[in-house]
Amino acid sequence: MIRLRGHHLICLHFFKGEGYPPEFVAYLGSILERAAQGEQIEVVSGPDDVCEKCHFLKVGRCLFNANADEEIRKMDEAAVLLQRTKKNEVVSWRDMRENLPLVFNSWFKKYCGVCEWRQSCEKEEEFRSMSDMGAP
Repeated sequence: MIRLRGHHLICLHFFKGEGYPPEFVAYLGSILERAAQGEQIEVVSGPDDVCEKCHFLKVGRCLFNANADEEIRKMDEAAVLLQRTKKNEVVSWRDMRENLPLVFNSWFKKYCGVCEWRQSCEKEEEFRSMSDMGAP
């Protein structure tokens, strides 16, 4: 079973491997492949299977920047509420993906504007269309 924290249930749908070391990209790719093939996902609070191999994770905390761990935990809580799931619930990647258009506008307004990886996501047509960036 794959363990994913809240914001990964949304953000990983747009992951393309930019800005990370090649070995981490390959690892994330394997997680996404397992999810796409139907492996069940347990919603967790705090570091998950993605974080496990991230070089910013130290002693169970994200040290991407001074406030990262607190900010990420708040994002996780918001994502779990938007996706209408809860800690320890088992979900499918397919269900999270199908629900994404219903929650993305709220997510985009609150989190994408300040995200370090937004430029990468903006390259994706799906991201642009859900965020109304592709609208004339």
